[in-house]
Amino acid sequence: MQRLKTFFSDIFREMRKVSWPKRKELTRYTITVFSTVAFFSLFFAVLDLGISKLIRLILE
Repeated sequence: MQRLKTFFSDIFREMRKVSWPKRKELTRYTITVFSTVAFFSLFFAVLDLGISKLIRLILE
């Protein structure tokens, strides 16, 4: 039981050392992630559509 208490105490101590992002940084990172995901989703959707049409043309 003492080891478990020490373990969680160490976790708590380490979490206090973490440098959490400020609100402005977090907003910027979130926008970056969403825009990157949207871009790649659109890119791969267009690529998939193009490959599908190419395969249909070849098979017909």
